[in-house]
Order: sequence, then C-alpha cells, then structure tokens
Amino acid sequence: MHIGIAGNIGSGKTTLTRLLAKSCGWTAKYEAVDDNPYLSDFYKDMTRWSFNIQIFFLNRRFQEVVNIRKSNDNVVQDRTIYEDSCIFAPNLHNMGLMTTRDYETYKELFSLMVSLVQAPDLMIYLRSSIEHLVGNIQKRGRKFEEEIRLDYLKGLNDLYENWSKTYKDGKMLIIDVDKLDFENNPKDLSHIIDLIQAELNGLF
Repeated sequence: MHIGIAGNIGSGKTTLTRLLAKSCGWTAKYEAVDDNPYLSDFYKDMTRWSFNIQIFFLNRRFQEVVNIRKSNDNVVQDRTIYEDSCIFAPNLHNMGLMTTRDYETYKELFSLMVSLVQAPDLMIYLRSSIEHLVGNIQKRGRKFEEEIRLDYLKGLNDLYENWSKTYKDGKMLIIDVDKLDFENNPKDLSHIIDLIQAELNGLF
C-alpha cells in the first residue's frame, strides 16, 4: 500500500508522515531536504536554480516511487512526484522564474517518468492557509527557508487548490489543518487516522 502526503511548504507533511508511520506501523519515506544541494542557492536566486532544483526533486521522487512499488511494505510518503509537475514547476514558470524552454523540457521528462509508475493508493492533501504555513515555517527555523517569498507560497497554495479539484489519478482525502494540532494533540491525530482508515477500507 502506498499513501502520499501532499501539501504546501509548512503544512505538516513530514510531521504527519512520521506520526502515521509510528502509529500504524508503516514505512516512512521522507522528502530529500537536508541533503538537497540546491535548496539554499534556490531560495537566494530562484531564477538561476529553478530548473536544477526541479530536476533534482523529480529524479529523487521517481527513484522513490519505483522502490516503493518494488517493496512489500505499506509506505507513507512525504510529498509525491505529482506535486513537482502540477504545483512547483508551473508556479516557477508562472512567476517568470523558470524559462518556457526549461519548463517544456521538464514537462516532457515528467510525462515519461509518470507513464512508468503507479499513483499512490491514497493521496492525502493537507490544506492550509498562508498564515498557518508561515507560522510553521518560522517555528521550525530552517535557515534556508528564511528567504522564501510570500508570493511564492501563495502561488503554490493556489495551484494546490486547483490540483485538488482536478486530481483523477486515484483517491484523494483533503484535510484542513489550520485548526488541527496532530503533533501535540492525540485526538487530532486519531481523527486523521480514522479518516484515512475509512478511505482505505473503501479501496481494499
């Protein structure tokens, strides 16, 4: 079984991935952040490094989904390959931070990769307001995230909303996280697990 956790920067994907893995006995697959050689440079100069960072993420997530489908584990994944193409790359292109030439090359590569893999059995989208995202980003205090622009976050949020309405590759569960504290409140985490189990029972 493959569950994908989708959501904007600071929505709580990594935390929920960790908690679900611990509570349900699933294998966690985390997004490559700390070992990403482009992140710091990207937030300082998005135009220069936009194509590089998107190719890095696309390659890593393609490797991850191939390995997930080869394994016999129940896996919960922090961010999926679909978000790269449907959210992050279009946002960079829309903002003029990725050239059309690079964007078209990127889309062709994504189309090839995604034709070779399966979508998650369940996609979970953590919906969040910009205020909530900024609060979480500041709370975790990652140095390279200090340079994130608000218009960049807003563009991502708008694309996430559009994507959630048009996603047709599998089942999607949308969870509004602004008023939830699943890291510190066991009731909130239990509520989310109940929602997930209800969706999975309809799939298997």
